Amino acid sequence: MRNLFAFLAGGLFGTGLYVSGMTDTSKVQGWLDVFGAWDPTLAFVMGGAMIPMAIAWLIVERAKAPVAGGSFPAKPSPKLGRNLILGSTLFGMGWGLAGLCPGPAIASLSYNGLGGVVFVIAMGLGMLATPALRSRLDRAVPAE
Repeated sequence: MRNLFAFLAGGLFGTGLYVSGMTDTSKVQGWLDVFGAWDPTLAFVMGGAMIPMAIAWLIVERAKAPVAGGSFPAKPSPKLGRNLILGSTLFGMGWGLAGLCPGPAIASLSYNGLGGVVFVIAMGLGMLATPALRSRLDRAVPAE
């Protein structure tokens, strides 16, 4: 049952990315180009995602257990830490340079040719290297 819900959610997410144009790297880079050919499309996509998510959070607060079984994950800490800031910075750099984040990157495998494949490989290598880099950073500068 969980796999079915995951498949449906992934399909809905991918369809939303495609319909909204967020698989088009020029749309994302246009959002970041504030002093040039600025494209506000991404703001509407983000707003369109945050509104249903806020409603979902209200529903989850009242629910006793997830529909697909198991338990709800613990709420994340609102504390801004080194990992959040570093991860956000690296994510934003990759997003700004390539115009892709993980969802559209996977979708780009079907239409972006070699460029999409290279990006997904680089993204995967970055994900694999992150734990080692994080432990090295933790040894060099212990978290407080």
